[in-house]
Amino acid sequence: MTAMSQQQASTSAIELLTVALESGAVEVIDLTAPLSEDTPVIPLPPERGQPWSFRRQVISRYDALGPQVYWNNIALSEHTGTHFDAPVHWASGRHLHDVQQVPTSHLVAPAVVLDASAEVAADPDFLLGRRHVEDWTDRHGPLPAGGWLLYRTGWGSRSTDNVDFINDGHTPGIAPDCARWLAHETDIVGIGVETVGTDAGQAGTFVDQPYPCHWHMHAAGKYGLTQLRGLEQLPVRGAVLIASPLPIVGGSGSPCRVLALVSRDRR
Repeated sequence: MTAMSQQQASTSAIELLTVALESGAVEVIDLTAPLSEDTPVIPLPPERGQPWSFRRQVISRYDALGPQVYWNNIALSEHTGTHFDAPVHWASGRHLHDVQQVPTSHLVAPAVVLDASAEVAADPDFLLGRRHVEDWTDRHGPLPAGGWLLYRTGWGSRSTDNVDFINDGHTPGIAPDCARWLAHETDIVGIGVETVGTDAGQAGTFVDQPYPCHWHMHAAGKYGLTQLRGLEQLPVRGAVLIASPLPIVGGSGSPCRVLALVSRDRR
């Protein structure tokens, strides 16, 4: 294909997407939890450093300090609410990308949804194993090269209640063997979850590798998306995920808006 024909094909694809968005044939689904002072954050042991909850201070609100403008100063952890984990977030990825260095091609990518909500309803400590993923690929096809695996657990329905969401540290996650395999033997760029972090609530107690999803995924230069909502609105495959973290220089991650493009006839 010549450079001119490549440009024409690209223009045509963008035009088709624009028409599909305008007609509603392609829908935009927001997978982001609203960010407020009530947004749950992960509690750490008291001897550890603690992530900040979201908080704000009014600069002015149509008053003497700014008659025509409303705005706030805000403070929060890089990992508050729906957020993106960059490889440098974990010691295993400390020499790899910070959030500002993540290639933009990884921020717009195909996504598939693996639904384990029934298993999690029966056991909140459920761990996704390699066999679960392989059973899924037998039914639905391969994991998307350069794309995201979104792990649906139903946990998003708990996100409005901090106690229920944290659940005293009993939340679902990914088994060590599965995390290692996904990180080093598949071509996905990252994992997206509905829980407060990509690892299970009890992952700190795992003997062979504590926090295996963080350790293996970030060692492989891959990413995490957490506290997603609305995964039940996505098809098993066929969505395009758009993750938009702030490009914080040296940042380990960032709160972000996560959107999915979905063909109406695939929902």
